[in-house]
Amino acid sequence: MALRSLQKWQGAGNDFLVDVVEQGAAPWWNAQRARAACDRHLGVGADGLLVASIGSTISMVLYNADGTVAEMSGNGIRCLVAAVRRATGRSDREMRVHTAAGERLVTLDLCEDRGVGSVDMGPVTLGATLRGALGVAHVGNPHVVVVDNPDWNDEDREEMAAKLAAEMGGANVEFVEIIDEAHVAIRVIERGVGWTLACGTGSVATAAVCHQRGFTGNDVVVDNPGGSLRVVLGEGGARLEGPVRFVANVEWLAG
Repeated sequence: MALRSLQKWQGAGNDFLVDVVEQGAAPWWNAQRARAACDRHLGVGADGLLVASIGSTISMVLYNADGTVAEMSGNGIRCLVAAVRRATGRSDREMRVHTAAGERLVTLDLCEDRGVGSVDMGPVTLGATLRGALGVAHVGNPHVVVVDNPDWNDEDREEMAAKLAAEMGGANVEFVEIIDEAHVAIRVIERGVGWTLACGTGSVATAAVCHQRGFTGNDVVVDNPGGSLRVVLGEGGARLEGPVRFVANVEWLAG
């Protein structure tokens, strides 16, 4: 048995367990352990588990709720930086974090158990669209954006998402309602997670695809079920802004 001291944070309802470890520590987490901790009935419950390795640099490893490893999370990386600050007492407003999608700069204004931050998300690559989709985008991870239809039920959406994701070899699928040129709303079926209250990379992907199609400008508020995020598109890439909030300290006893 092993006892892990974790923090739980959420950003617009997108919730994560965070383990802050010293660089060079022997790897402990694997797919099975991450899946067990993220289980909402038999474990702590979360959309994903983040491992923050700290030393001369900060690096992030992200496990989805099903134990698979993901490249990037726009909400998760803000939660990770907040957890690092809480664990170490650091007060740096800006931190660079190494991820599987590349280095990301995170700016975070944190006051006790909550804050607001932004992430330089890097370039957004728009791909060839799929039949039935508005567009395809890569934000360090793959996304398919679909214009939502109020006549669909969630079974219809899940069936469509499974088909489109399979054509991509795995992808997040966003169902978007375009409100006006500066405002959209999405619901997301996230790869390795399922329905989620918010998706940062999905918000960026949606904003980029809607902008490409001429439906929105380059500064867009994206309403997620758990809260609103802001996406600003620029020549050098996208910036994502949103909240973070501390939920709990967790002592996880794992076999």
